[in-house]
Amino acid sequence: MSVPSTDALHAALATVDDPEIHKPITELGMVESVDVTDDGHVRVSVLLTVPGCPLKDRITKDVTAAVSAVEGVTGVDVHLGVMTDEQRGSLRSQLRGGGTEREIPFARPDSLTTIYAIASGKGGVGKSSVTVNLAVAMAAQGLRVGVVDADIYGFSVPRMLGITQAPTQLDDMILPPVAEPSGVKVISIGMFVPSNQPVVWRGPMLHRAVQQFLADVYWGDLDVLLLDLPPGTGDIAISVAQLLPGSELIVVTTPQLAAAEVAERAGAISMQTHQRLAGVIENMSWYELPDGTRQELFGSGGGQSVADSLSRSIGAPVPLLGQVPLDVTLREGGDQGRPVVVAAPDSPSATALRGIARQLVKRGRGLAGRKLGITPTMSR
Repeated sequence: MSVPSTDALHAALATVDDPEIHKPITELGMVESVDVTDDGHVRVSVLLTVPGCPLKDRITKDVTAAVSAVEGVTGVDVHLGVMTDEQRGSLRSQLRGGGTEREIPFARPDSLTTIYAIASGKGGVGKSSVTVNLAVAMAAQGLRVGVVDADIYGFSVPRMLGITQAPTQLDDMILPPVAEPSGVKVISIGMFVPSNQPVVWRGPMLHRAVQQFLADVYWGDLDVLLLDLPPGTGDIAISVAQLLPGSELIVVTTPQLAAAEVAERAGAISMQTHQRLAGVIENMSWYELPDGTRQELFGSGGGQSVADSLSRSIGAPVPLLGQVPLDVTLREGGDQGRPVVVAAPDSPSATALRGIARQLVKRGRGLAGRKLGITPTMSR
C-alpha cells in the first residue's frame, strides 16, 4: 500500500470545520503541520484558538476520522497546541474581513441580513417562546439564523434552546454557542452571569451590552437575526433602533384587551424610531378541547385589533402574521430546551409558528444598499 500524499491529507483536513466558527480548520490557519511516516502513520498538529477550548475533543475526533479515511493511512495521532497572540490577531482580522474593529456588520448599508426585533408591551405573553421557535423554524428551511437575547433582565433564550455551553472568547471577539441540531447561533447575558444571578444595570450598561452582542460577537454570514427584546419601550428598544436602523418590529400580544392595548404602545414606538412594522403575532389565542372545540381563555380579537390600530397609526398595512394556540407541548419544549417546532412538529402551536416563519422567510434577503461591483465609465 502506498504512503498517502501530503496533498491528500490536507484535502481531508479541509473537510473538517471548526465547530464554533464553522469554517475549515485549514482555512483558519489551525493546521500547524502534517507528518506521515513510511508505514502510513500520520501525526497532525492542530492549533486551538484559545487554551482549554471546550470543543477540543470534538476537533480531535473529527480530524482523526477525516485523516483515517484517506487511503494508505494506518494510524492517526492528533497533537493539540494553542495559537499565539499574533496568530489569533490574524484570525480575528480574517473573520472580520479586514474591517474596522467593533463594527456592527448588520448596520452596514450592504448587509443582506434581515433583522427582526420581537417586541411586546408586557411580559408573560410568550415573546421568547415565539422568538426561539421562529428561529428554529427558519433554520429548518435552510437559513442561517442568529438570536440575540436582548432581554437583559429576563433572559431565557439559552434554556429554551437547550444551550449550556459558555461562549468562547478569542481575545475581544466572542464566538457564540450553537444550538444543536438546528444550527442557530445564540448570545445572551445569561451565558456570562453565574447561577442565575440577577443583572442590576442602568441605561448606559444596557446599551453597551447590546452593542457588544452585535459588534463583538462573530456571527458570520446570517440570513436572519432575531432579537428577543424586553417588554415595553425602554432603553434596549431604543438602543436596538439606533444600532440597527434597518431592523423591523414584530409585536407579540395575547387576545386579551388589556394586553392588546399595551402591545399597541410597543408597536407605536416605530413611529419615533422609524423602524418598519413587519406584523403582529397573537399568542395563546385559544385552547383546543379534546372534542375539537376552541375555548378562548383570554378573549378574542386582540391580535387583529393591534394590527388594525397600528395600521391606522402609521398609515400603512400591518398584517396579523398568525395566531398561536395554547399548547402544553409549547411550554414543555421551552422547559426542556427542545422548541416545539422540532419536539412536536405536528402540534397546533408548531404548525402555526412554522406558518408564520414561512411568511417572514418569503420576504428573502434584499439587495438595497448592496455593492454590485459596477464601475461607472464616462462616455463621449
